[in-house]
Amino acid sequence: MTITETARNRAAFARLHDATGSGRLEAIEAAIDEVVEPDVVFHAPVPMETTGAQALKQVWAVLLRAFPDLRVTLEDVLEDGDKLVCRNTVTGTHQGEYRGLPATGKTVSYNEIFIFRFAGGRIAEIWGVVDVLTQLRQLGALAA
Repeated sequence: MTITETARNRAAFARLHDATGSGRLEAIEAAIDEVVEPDVVFHAPVPMETTGAQALKQVWAVLLRAFPDLRVTLEDVLEDGDKLVCRNTVTGTHQGEYRGLPATGKTVSYNEIFIFRFAGGRIAEIWGVVDVLTQLRQLGALAA
């Protein structure tokens, strides 16, 4: 992996992260189209029928409908070869339906870790570990 490839991967990741910080689904979808392979392999417990980049777009549509003020704060970003790993803290206010739970007005703060594999400067594969248990407990959907 060359310095140029690493810089290109980092720029693609930054483009996607910046778009997610906008809170605008159109901006996120445009960034996904720019930096994510259409047939990206998405290894995460995503409860939907779509695959590839469309699944990633659907995840963001669901999240922003439920948490319109959603913010992803990067805590750590590590790179190794064609992979980039980020550890994030996610915060938001539950203002719309989420996983069958009507809006509660409660604030959530949970952690996640994502690994992105790049090919040709685009995201080709994603592994995600999201602390959904903490999220659902904070929303009152599960006992503490």
